Amino acid sequence: MTTSTGAGTGPRALARQRRRASVARFWRQYRAERAGLYGLAVLALCALLALCAPLFVGSDVSSVTAAPGRPMQSPSAAFPLGTDQFGRDLLGLVIWGSRVSLLVGLLAAVLSVAIGTLIGVTAGHFKGWYATVMMRITDWFLVMPTLVLAIALATVMSRSLTTIVVAIGVTTWPTTARLVRAQTLAVETRPYIERARALGGGHWHVMSRHVLPNVMPLVLAQTTLIISSAILAEATLAFLGLGDPTVVSWGGLLQDAREAGAVSAGDWWYLVPPGIAIAVVALAFTLCGRAVESVLNPRLGVSR
Repeated sequence: MTTSTGAGTGPRALARQRRRASVARFWRQYRAERAGLYGLAVLALCALLALCAPLFVGSDVSSVTAAPGRPMQSPSAAFPLGTDQFGRDLLGLVIWGSRVSLLVGLLAAVLSVAIGTLIGVTAGHFKGWYATVMMRITDWFLVMPTLVLAIALATVMSRSLTTIVVAIGVTTWPTTARLVRAQTLAVETRPYIERARALGGGHWHVMSRHVLPNVMPLVLAQTTLIISSAILAEATLAFLGLGDPTVVSWGGLLQDAREAGAVSAGDWWYLVPPGIAIAVVALAFTLCGRAVESVLNPRLGVSR
């Protein structure tokens, strides 16, 4: 009897219980943020459309030779969003383009946050000349226009989705690095950090077991906010002709519409759907990010 009770209340079991309780508490507080719920619902719908796109529209939706309609048809029952310059169904292209835009935005945000977290945690922990050098590099990236740096990288590298992800990720990390370093400095002053060092904990132990778990809520909130910026950056680079011409994305559709003269011809159905998709998804990620930030740091919220 004693053995079973001890097994059920061991350190790992208690840790799992705390994690489940923490997740449940987070979800209760998140549900109180109505704007965050709206954003989450929109993102869930967009993710479902992106995952099920092959079932809805098929992989041949981007084929020029198998286009089902005439070029530049206005919206109709057969083509709810009209057709593009090749006669392809724009509704199918917008749904298929969500796969690339969301994937690039997510990967670029993960890369950006990973770089910023690594530099922020190490600079806050080691201090000295290392922190000085890293923060000067961070300041240099902060004062440089992010879009200009991304365009420069996308220009000198091959035109592919990997290039877009790298160009966005390596130019948008400084804000995360600054925030994470400030949080790391605050965590490092707490008594349990000094106790861990006194018990023989090395640099890696302190950073991975004590500092990183305490800065992860900030990292999570920052990730959701950066994804929206990454999606906008991907659309901008694709609109400027620096994206991968072999894939369909929302920014690529806007670039195709510009090349086809949709602006001067007044073919609004070629421009409006991908533009609205970009704006709605970016807004949804921003709403989710603000809600997560408000839950994880209640001092930022408005008391009810």
